Amino acid sequence: MAEGAYTSAGVDQGRAGRAVAALVDVLHKIDTGQSSRAVLGAGHYAGVLRLDGHRGLALSSDGVGSKVIVAEQLGRFDTIGIDCVAMNANDVICVGAEPIALLDYIAVEEADPEALEQIGRGLRRGAENAGVEIPGGELAVLPELIRGHPSPRGFDLAGFCVGLVELDAIVTGGRIEPGDAVIGIPSSGAHSNGLTLARKALPDLAEMPPELGGRSVGEVLLEPTVIYVRAIRELLASDVDVRGLAHITGEGFLNLLRLQAEVGFKVERPLPIPPLFELIATRAEVDAAELWETFNMGCGFCCVVPFDDADAAVRLLGSRHPGAAVIGRATTAAGVIELPGEGLVGRRQKGFVPLGTSG
Repeated sequence: MAEGAYTSAGVDQGRAGRAVAALVDVLHKIDTGQSSRAVLGAGHYAGVLRLDGHRGLALSSDGVGSKVIVAEQLGRFDTIGIDCVAMNANDVICVGAEPIALLDYIAVEEADPEALEQIGRGLRRGAENAGVEIPGGELAVLPELIRGHPSPRGFDLAGFCVGLVELDAIVTGGRIEPGDAVIGIPSSGAHSNGLTLARKALPDLAEMPPELGGRSVGEVLLEPTVIYVRAIRELLASDVDVRGLAHITGEGFLNLLRLQAEVGFKVERPLPIPPLFELIATRAEVDAAELWETFNMGCGFCCVVPFDDADAAVRLLGSRHPGAAVIGRATTAAGVIELPGEGLVGRRQKGFVPLGTSG
């Protein structure tokens, strides 16, 4: 397979996947001297540890990636905290847990009070949107490790989110059946994935391409990640049989294969594709396969429900996130994602290839 635009931009997703597998293989061998509390294996969106016979603790940790570079270059830090909360709380909700708290880790080149106040404002907004507390965190001043774009604005931001879930209410995807409906919820743009490729394709953050409707590249790239927690909590509390929940991040719809189901998925009616992604494809000469395995392509979250529950789920989700719609269905082709409208078929750690291509 020829080197893709994302790889040439500095991110080799295949190599990263193999590196994560190597790390996880070692961590699986931890011996604490007592029975494991782990309820879910590695690979799902959040780990779950058994607290007692009834309740579990859901755990997730994530950062916001190279989106911080856009914030540094624009000198605007008031939204990046929203991304930090979103990337973590959206993962915790995928196992049916209620996110309750987040700890933040901020590494900086220089401790600038104004920049940190702006980051804090974003964290607060994100926490309020997700309904979580931020009881603490860590600030590390690391000028030998962190270099800004430009200096001394360099920083990195990550979070660790915890949630609570009843053990008999964990959503794993294991009950998904062929024919179940896949509902897509719109994204706000690139969210916090694929920014390395996006910045390479669109290096001038002040540029205002007509495709972006009067907004600058920087504004569009810095648009915060949508927080889906409240809508999904409402869905879980309804009469809808929620069988699978997937946060669509890097690898796009391939994230559906993280659900523990012996099924595949056919996305026949994707949500509208934001102009940003088509602009990136044109400027960086990215083919459809790489585009769909790098970005969310307009869909930031998916819910899998029985076909008969689909209309009720769309109404409920659409009340908070207009544009939510049925985009496809579960199939008998286990481990396979089909995008017939794009002529693509995909498998985890193999990416998307044109239909009819072997491998």
